[in-house]
Amino acid sequence: MKKVVVLSAVAAAVMMAGAANAAEIYNKDGNKLDLYGKVDGLHYFSSNHSTDGDQSYIRMGIKGETQITDQLTGFGQWEYQVNANRPEDGDSSGSPQSWTRLGFAGLAFADMGSVDYGRNYGVLYDIGSWTDVL
Repeated sequence: MKKVVVLSAVAAAVMMAGAANAAEIYNKDGNKLDLYGKVDGLHYFSSNHSTDGDQSYIRMGIKGETQITDQLTGFGQWEYQVNANRPEDGDSSGSPQSWTRLGFAGLAFADMGSVDYGRNYGVLYDIGSWTDVL
């Protein structure tokens, strides 16, 4: 019986690893605000010293939109990442252990697409998401 309980706990932990979750904070009168996050526990075994070891990270963000008119919507997003292996220090190359991944605001037009400004995914990310079938 004890082995079944341990196996069940391990199976549940494996299924939850790397899962992203979101919570809707506010949604009323065309205004919406979501809080989301992800915890990813990673450990690489490699002969390459730059990728070997703990590569765990935490991502958290907030995303919102507001209906300005029936043809115009304002939107924005901010996302922050903290490497969980040494969050207070930089690594040996001096690179930071926490940073803003995304931070942008924009306008979406009903018939013409959208425009945004800030730190966002680039065009290559969009092309990869359309063409990557795996």
